[in-house]
Order: sequence, then structure tokens, then C-alpha cells
Amino acid sequence: MLLALDVGNTNICIGCIKGEEILFTGRLSTDHSKTADEYAISFNSIIRLYGYQAGDIDGSIISSVVPPLNQTLKDAVNRLTGTTPLLVGPGVKSGLNILLDNPAQTGSDLVVDAVAAIAQYPKPLIIIDMGTATTVSVVNEQGGYMGGLILPGVRISQDTLTGRTSQLPRISLEAPPHVIGRNTIDCMKSGAIYGQAAMLDGLVERIEEELGQKTTVIATGGLAGCIVPYCKREIIYDNNLLLKGLRIIYEKNARKPGC
Repeated sequence: MLLALDVGNTNICIGCIKGEEILFTGRLSTDHSKTADEYAISFNSIIRLYGYQAGDIDGSIISSVVPPLNQTLKDAVNRLTGTTPLLVGPGVKSGLNILLDNPAQTGSDLVVDAVAAIAQYPKPLIIIDMGTATTVSVVNEQGGYMGGLILPGVRISQDTLTGRTSQLPRISLEAPPHVIGRNTIDCMKSGAIYGQAAMLDGLVERIEEELGQKTTVIATGGLAGCIVPYCKREIIYDNNLLLKGLRIIYEKNARKPGC
């Protein structure tokens, strides 16, 4: 059984995978103050919550956009499972042809998302990952990673709005009854949901104009499920995209017996 960790600025997604089947996924808050032992206890609790044991794990892999936590999390996984996790980054085989000016600057989460999308969906691709930040990645017809966009995430945008205004409260991310809000809360919800959905529709249209061809559009990430249903453009929601990519990359780098 493979333990896969997707480490983001806000949450850590933990999943266990057997073969190509994702057995479960869970989330916990990213906390810079936690020690390796505390993370190991948290991971163990989630694994047991879903009916599995740490002793069932024989491999592990981490994708992280929080470098200060990398060693702590590697130590936590090693203490819990006895395995040394593969950390996605330079030197790890992904099979992805990165066409950026400096390929080493490509975020590990973007690489993993692209690897999974290429394996499962028709190219060219637009991959939208909605977490703390919203990232948009573009893969051409030949499977080359062309680049994309980075913009503030939905929750960051809302937190900034409420933090810098005196009368606007924090809201839940759910669609109001109408696009035209009739009270402050509904106006804010409409801006958050329909505004983000319209933005994604517009970005897809502009990217396709630049490419000169239609694309398959995939969305993933903790907040994508709130926004994608309100997009006019057809967008495939795949919440487990990154975990699928971690499995593929782990298998590309796993040592064969006797090697």
C-alpha cells in the first residue's frame, strides 16, 4: 500500500493507494509548529480512522509546496511506516516535458497534476487547481508543459476582502439563489462563486484562442467543487488528480527487485 501526501499551504491531503485504487483520502491543517512525532500521530489517526494500519504501508511519496516542512514530514512518515518517502522535485523522474524558461521553478504540485491529466485525458489540456492559490496549467498536444497562470485563491480573496473592509463579514462558499444579490451576504456569495466561475470560463476561452484549438479542461483542489458546477464551459472535476499523479511518479521511480 502506498502512502501519498499532497502538502499545501493550508491543508495536507493524505491518501492511501493500492494498485490503481485510491482507498481513502483525508485532510489535516498544515501546521509549521508541529513536530515530526505530532505529524506521525496525526497521520496514524487518519489511517486508522479509515480501517487501515500503518504496517500495511510499503511505500510513500510526498508532493510539497511548503519546503520548510519537507524534512519534518519525511521524518514523520519514516517513523510511522519505516519507509523513506520519495519527495517530488528535481532529479525525480516524472516523464513530463517542461517547456518553461526555467523548468526547475515548476511547482511539484503542477508537475504531478500534469502527469496525472496526461495519463487519463485527451490532450491538449488545461488543468485548474483551486487551493490556497488558483493555478492554471496548459499542456500542448504533444504532452509538453507550456506554463500557465497563478492567481489568488477563492478563500484568500474573500479573507482579504473582509479583512480590509469594516462592514463585510466572512461568508461560506455556497451559491446564492440569484446572480444579482439582494442583500450583503448574497452579493458576496455571488461574487465569490459566480465571479470565480466566470473568470475560469474567460481564462479557458482566452487560452484556447492563444492555442488555436479546443482543450480538455480538468479542475481539482479543495475549492474546485464549489466553483466548477457554476461554470458554463464543460470542466471535468477530478478531486483525486494529484494523488493519481503521485502514484504514477512513484511507480516511475520505484526500484525493481534486484536493481
